[in-house]
Amino acid sequence: MVTLHTQHDVFQAIADPTRRSILKLLADQEMPIASISNKFPISRTAVNKHLKVLSEAGLVSSQKVGRETRFKLQPEPLTEIKDWLAFFEQYWDEKLFSLKDFVESDQD
Repeated sequence: MVTLHTQHDVFQAIADPTRRSILKLLADQEMPIASISNKFPISRTAVNKHLKVLSEAGLVSSQKVGRETRFKLQPEPLTEIKDWLAFFEQYWDEKLFSLKDFVESDQD
């Protein structure tokens, strides 16, 4: 039997609000799963599943320290999202300039 290891992409990983919250939580400090779980109204098993998705997307890393596993944010993969959004900034800027022109012309 062949076991497939599924890698999650960054977009899929951040699609879930709980996972985005976990990333924010880990932005300031490395934390064990028990501390992370205490911040959410879901089971530790559910938090662990979210951490697995984030880990498979390369957004968090884990390290065994004594009897606990500590998780740490790995922000580098987020550049993929930043680059994708940067492409669309040209359209936002264009729309904002159009809105500015419209508002200013309406004041005359």
